[in-house]
Amino acid sequence: MTADGSAAAAPRPLVAVLDYGSGNVHSAVKALVAAGADARLTADRGLVADADGLVVPGVGAFSAVMSALRGIRGEELIGRRLSGGRPVLGICVGMQVLFEHGVERGMETEGLGEWPGAVTELDAPVLPHMGWNTVRAGEGSVLFDGLTDERFYFVHSYGAQHWPLEPMKPFRAPVVTWCDYGQPFLAAVENGPLSATQFHPEKSGAAGIRLLANWISALPRTA
Repeated sequence: MTADGSAAAAPRPLVAVLDYGSGNVHSAVKALVAAGADARLTADRGLVADADGLVVPGVGAFSAVMSALRGIRGEELIGRRLSGGRPVLGICVGMQVLFEHGVERGMETEGLGEWPGAVTELDAPVLPHMGWNTVRAGEGSVLFDGLTDERFYFVHSYGAQHWPLEPMKPFRAPVVTWCDYGQPFLAAVENGPLSATQFHPEKSGAAGIRLLANWISALPRTA
């Protein structure tokens, strides 16, 4: 209770935005704050481990992002959270590196391997895929609740174009969301504590803020 007898507001969920040298992180922090989180850009291992949610942003080349992540032992931080069922959200290349490997200009780079499959160049007449596009949300999506027919902002030339992971009982099947640009590619995945978007919610206006708010509202609270 507050001094005037009213109920005190619940503290905002703590969301760590992993600081490993990626660009465009401050807009992600601002969007998470607007969506209802106490968002902090950090590489502090204790804070990353203890936060209610972890966001892994990413722009640029798959190989460069993987190198930077390994430079701070980010693969350990992400893996330990997921092994404990603690939520992680990857954005753009932060989604791509969750797959087994990426192939860019003939060079193959090992990814984090949380999901099977490869990230490859999109088969489209014009690259990069840059601008607003609609998505086909999977049934039961938490991220896209209330966001039917909304558009999101993409900027990328590579993506995961296949989803080979088969559901395993008794676990819930992953929710897979697709987008079309030249051919279908994965726009988002929700797989237990691990979620990711190929588009940038922090650049997607009100729809992106709503998506982040949906993710934040589903976070299990540590306190």
